Amino acid sequence: MTTPAGADTSRAPAELATNPDDFRAQCQQWLSANVVGEFAELGGRGGPADEEFGFETRVVWEQVLGAAGWIGLGWPVEHGGRGASISQQVIWAEEYTKANAPGRVNHMGEHLLGPTLIEYGTEDQRQRFLPGILNGAERWCQGYSEPGAGSDLAAVATRADLVGDSWVINGQKVWTSLAHVSQWCFVVARSEKGSQRNRGLSFLLVPMDQPGVEVRAIEQITGGGEFNETFFTDARTDADLVVGEPGDGWRVAMGLLALERGVSTLAQQVGFAREYDSALHAARQRGLTSDPLMRQRLAAAHTGLQLMRWNALRSMSGGVPGPEASISKLFWGTWHRDLGELLVDIEGMAGTVADGFPYELTHAQRLFLFTRADTIYGGSNEIQRNILAERVLGLPREPR
Repeated sequence: MTTPAGADTSRAPAELATNPDDFRAQCQQWLSANVVGEFAELGGRGGPADEEFGFETRVVWEQVLGAAGWIGLGWPVEHGGRGASISQQVIWAEEYTKANAPGRVNHMGEHLLGPTLIEYGTEDQRQRFLPGILNGAERWCQGYSEPGAGSDLAAVATRADLVGDSWVINGQKVWTSLAHVSQWCFVVARSEKGSQRNRGLSFLLVPMDQPGVEVRAIEQITGGGEFNETFFTDARTDADLVVGEPGDGWRVAMGLLALERGVSTLAQQVGFAREYDSALHAARQRGLTSDPLMRQRLAAAHTGLQLMRWNALRSMSGGVPGPEASISKLFWGTWHRDLGELLVDIEGMAGTVADGFPYELTHAQRLFLFTRADTIYGGSNEIQRNILAERVLGLPREPR
């Protein structure tokens, strides 16, 4: 598709206003001028359980955001970002939600891989990969989980052998979100023969468009296919595309997960707030807000959303979070699952019947089914509780 008339494609982003009120007005003005045409028609959709909706349009939107300097808003200026303050990032996220702007397509690149390269990468790696994230041209996926290494990431079996000037990678990853539409994957692989658990792993940057990479969609109960199996068969990447030292991948991988469970939760809440608003609107339409039990559930969901926001702000003020960041994953996974249940309960008996033949689901039904996985992927609730118990509270390790 082409960029809608009136959308900002300038390559000279405007300077960010420093006064909070002026900055909010700046965000509102830009979003009002650019969430138009096909972008506005998306109605804010896109994201978990809805990734395939308007995807190509959202790819173009990402480039519009990049051209105007709204990607990497909080990244340091010296690395191509805008150096926005925490309060500015919060204001942008709030106004983005209010504007019903399209769901983003490169969370993995902007909020996970980019900050990880800034923290652990070489200058050459930063110069090579950060611009492609900032301008919306390159998308990333995550090569962590395997059939035998899900929440227990230290059980990774995918191998990476240094042969000449390349890493040769063999193994299988699973639940690789958006692998079928990504150009690159950050892969945790075992690079030292005979190593066990979290030793001898390396964090590699691997191109997806090569003969040794095969992506197979995993059809979900929602009918979508954003998750994938990814097979590496003598796949290759350059020897210098290892982040951190070879064999030190566990430290880098844990640093990235801390970012996922801390800072990036703020961006994730853009979608959460929109979903909560849809639940509140549906409850009002059905006259359910006068029911005391429903009011209590809606109030609890609202309270949880605010707690997530405050915890994300706290995480953003203290550098790379430590193991206490597991609090965030544990909390939002449970909250989002409960919100899915709330949405279906608001629909009542209609929530048990598909919207159309043969398997057309309502938004509430898709969300309910997708959020069954929220307490599992990215580290199950049980794993998060173990991390907090052992590494934060100092309790004895769980027997193995």
